[in-house]
Amino acid sequence: MILLWYTVRRFLSTIAFAVIALCVLFVIIDLIENLAKFIDKGVPFGILAWYYIVYIPDIAKLLIPVACLLAALFVVGRMASTNEVTAMKAAGISTIRFLIPFLIVGMLISVAQVWFSGWVVPNANSAKLHLVQTSMGGGGTNVLQNLYFRDTSNRNVHIGTYNEEQLTAYNVVVEDFTDSASVRLVWRMEAATMYWNPKLGWIAPSARIRSFNTNGMNIRWERNWPVPFTVRYNQIARLQLSVSELTFDQVHDYIETLRKGGKNTRRQEIDYYAGWAFPFSSLIVILLAVPIAARRRKAGIAVNIAIAMVITFFYIAFSEISKSVGAGTQADPLVIAWSANMIFFLLGLVSLAVFRR
Repeated sequence: MILLWYTVRRFLSTIAFAVIALCVLFVIIDLIENLAKFIDKGVPFGILAWYYIVYIPDIAKLLIPVACLLAALFVVGRMASTNEVTAMKAAGISTIRFLIPFLIVGMLISVAQVWFSGWVVPNANSAKLHLVQTSMGGGGTNVLQNLYFRDTSNRNVHIGTYNEEQLTAYNVVVEDFTDSASVRLVWRMEAATMYWNPKLGWIAPSARIRSFNTNGMNIRWERNWPVPFTVRYNQIARLQLSVSELTFDQVHDYIETLRKGGKNTRRQEIDYYAGWAFPFSSLIVILLAVPIAARRRKAGIAVNIAIAMVITFFYIAFSEISKSVGAGTQADPLVIAWSANMIFFLLGLVSLAVFRR
């Protein structure tokens, strides 16, 4: 138990130091690259400081697995160079028992990172974008222009202007088409305004409705008409948001909205499942790194850094390639998104088996 807590404390402190150091380095590099732009726009120091504070979660999300990899290589490499690993083996401590503290930390970090990546980071990204638009010369607005999307497989919607604060849409056109092979327009609604009622849904104060059939066209006017519109007010705003600003729950709803409209959501599904898979890369790189670092090397830190760079490069490259290739196949999006984790997990088991010899 003493050995367990000693290893966990040492490993966690190294991870924390690595995350902080990498984030600071990233911020310094980004600040140097964009300093002239910030000065030209006259961004106050307080705004700039807050910008990087809300930017750090997005940076940390990507750097945590790298920090876990570096920490595992450094801590275990240090233990190997001081013969601690050899002493543990001589004392009868099995490879699995030696690995347990690192796997416990890796699992806890991965589970925490699911929450961090799925909810904290999107909210931070949304705050960062709002800050850029309102205080850093981004020209932000709560009004969306020219929205085109499909409400259902046979219903198209065009909204000229949508005010997020007032929950009101202007210059709205809704068109229904037949489901038959020969597609034709059967119904069209035009409304100057449409507002959201929490109890009734979308209401058009004045709507002109045209119905088309074999006998021609019929026109009628409706007052305070409930618009047959399945997309809610918050879903309209999400249609214009970057996926990086959506929580996992919101991404799921966003995909359902697109699917309801008849769109191919395969790419979005792969990215959604990949968002769940990525946090577990911390556990996988630890499983890979510990057996490698436990082998004593004369080169020490230099070799460990090189190994970390190679593993990180191949993991990221394989993840992106598998998503791109998988989007054009019929394979399950869940399998595609998790394929990199599964393959590198198997490599970790192979590395562990070699280490046990």
